[in-house]
Amino acid sequence: MVEIELDGQKVEVAEGCMVMHAAEKAGTYIPHFCYHKKLSIAANCRMCLVDVEKAPKPMPACATPVTQGMIVRTKSDKAIKAQQSVMEFLLINHPLDCPICDQGGECQLQDLAVGYGGSSSRYEEEKRVVFHKDVGPLISMEEMSRCIHCTRCVRFGQEVAGVMELGMIHRGEHSEITTVVGDTVDSELSGNMIDICPVGALTSKPFRYSARTWELSRRRSVSPHDSTGANLIVQVKNHKVMRVVPFENEAVNECWIADRDRFSYESLNSDERLTQPMLKQGGVWKTVDWQTALEYVANGLKNIKNDHGANSIGALVSPHSTLEELYLASALVRGLGSDSIDYRLRNAEFATYEGARWLGTSIASLSTLQRVLVVGSNLRKDHPLFAQRIRQAARHGCQVSVVDSALADWALPVKHSLLQGAGQWLQALGSIAAAVAQEKGVAAPAQAGTATEAALAIARSLLGGERKAVLLGNAAAHHGQATQLLALANWIGEQTGATVGYLTEAANTVGAQFAGARPVGNGLNAGQMLAGGLKAVLLLNTEPAFDAANGAQAAAAIGQAQMVVTLSPFKANMDISDVLLPIAPFTETSGSFVNAEGRLQSFHAVVRPLGDTRPAWKVLRVLANVLGVPGFDFETSQDVLARATNAPAGQLTMLPADQLSNAVGQVPQAAASVGEPAVAAIYQLDGLVRRATSLQLTADARNTATAAEGVPA
Repeated sequence: MVEIELDGQKVEVAEGCMVMHAAEKAGTYIPHFCYHKKLSIAANCRMCLVDVEKAPKPMPACATPVTQGMIVRTKSDKAIKAQQSVMEFLLINHPLDCPICDQGGECQLQDLAVGYGGSSSRYEEEKRVVFHKDVGPLISMEEMSRCIHCTRCVRFGQEVAGVMELGMIHRGEHSEITTVVGDTVDSELSGNMIDICPVGALTSKPFRYSARTWELSRRRSVSPHDSTGANLIVQVKNHKVMRVVPFENEAVNECWIADRDRFSYESLNSDERLTQPMLKQGGVWKTVDWQTALEYVANGLKNIKNDHGANSIGALVSPHSTLEELYLASALVRGLGSDSIDYRLRNAEFATYEGARWLGTSIASLSTLQRVLVVGSNLRKDHPLFAQRIRQAARHGCQVSVVDSALADWALPVKHSLLQGAGQWLQALGSIAAAVAQEKGVAAPAQAGTATEAALAIARSLLGGERKAVLLGNAAAHHGQATQLLALANWIGEQTGATVGYLTEAANTVGAQFAGARPVGNGLNAGQMLAGGLKAVLLLNTEPAFDAANGAQAAAAIGQAQMVVTLSPFKANMDISDVLLPIAPFTETSGSFVNAEGRLQSFHAVVRPLGDTRPAWKVLRVLANVLGVPGFDFETSQDVLARATNAPAGQLTMLPADQLSNAVGQVPQAAASVGEPAVAAIYQLDGLVRRATSLQLTADARNTATAAEGVPA
């Protein structure tokens, strides 16, 4: 440790730290623009100049290493005058856009100009002009004359997103930030550039000119998309969601969110929202009141139960639904006497097991891994924030190995890869197990294969290092031999000292398992239900055409049921449903999600429900009351959560360890032949992102559409 004196205060920091780090530890604010705690140091804005004793001139706090006994003054005349001079220089070319700039009210340059700027300018020459650029549907670069060349966006692309999409060209007053060859910015994390831009050069294109920042109410929430459980600030005006930005949580999403977390709010205000219950009568959809709709559903379910038995009734539920909704859906179906409920619409195997499949380690630990083997995942597109953490680990020497059908561009260095068709993944993991056994001199498991050169390279990598993990992706979870893959992964993890876990697909995949949203007795699983095994189907937040493994085939089979009830925020499944019940999306209801590491995060509604929309937990509670199912006497979602978790609401923040397990009990017989697993594309994962206009205009969405049409991208 090194001790320095900062404004008369003794501060101890680690050797190699900068003066800025010492100031942060001491709680002293030093003005800055280019410095960002998550990015490398550039030292190109010079706003953080401080007075270092015995230094001939002011020094940049962000790039000056501490030395023993150093004396630093941040508020001396010398430091203040230097900072004021820098501010005057920065404002020379800056346009007077504050009255119309989207950044107004939350602009670092605006804030610091009040403290360090002059009351008038001495600059009389013409100001420079930088032409605008079109970089895609998410980021607006219309006013690049505002840019102060802090290069935060450039460094973010290189270091966090892993793709240098922006760079600086030319010199002096001709310098400008651009994509160089006129490309669009296509990173799945690109929206974070908007947040870290300290001026109004990069702004949100969907939000542009729609509200002033001081008009917005700020309310916390949790992302309903992938299994990170990213913490959000939802910004609201007149009961309408206007913008979504990250809430910093170092243990979960740090200070970043993925683009689908940021821009999916557009679907909340789309024309596709369902705002009133609807019944199909004579092939024509009619709007009805809630009582009529619920009585129609209840009578239909009673009649089908009487005619065909309770197990002819089932529910297909979405793992993007809240823990409370999934618990009540399970309780309702079981209260009717059926065990046919499942969330695994994309799975090809439906093994029974104890506990909930989970990440096997903490999310934060992904950043410090030294070895990682990823099986069956397009990591960057399936889990952008997990990929970002592993990217940081790779920057510090982590060796990343892959088993998959093809090697996608993860924007990080992949050390070793074993590429085979999905039908050979079990064989590939078996060869890695054989290689581990050969290297350690132990007996190989029964499913082990032959140790190939590629398998030996992966095995040697996993046997090195200290912190390591074997991570099974969405394709491995949906695989026809998922249990065998997990059994081999567990053996490899045990022999190499690696943790083993799933990069679970959805916001509440772990919660769906915990809430009991899968058959445990003689009920039908999702595969059997999607094959047409039911007479009455409840679809909670699901669209079989998009969410099931064989979409069109599954939707057609579901449509053959006597009664199909869709509970959705959108006008979904209209071709196969008999009843549509409008339920609230995550912004209009309270609830909880359990992320991949088992962290339970609750949130409140941030806006009131649209039209006659009602929270799904209330709809399920009232439907159970109409059906006469006992035990549905909940007053609030917190009551449901307390019942589901057997703990007072707000007390449980992590699922108990005994509820989380990747252990394999009875290994089922391996499927004879296995096709490619069903995996959702990045902007097809759930109903919200599918209806977000700007996300559907991105390169990722266009590539998905092109691939679906069978045309080479």
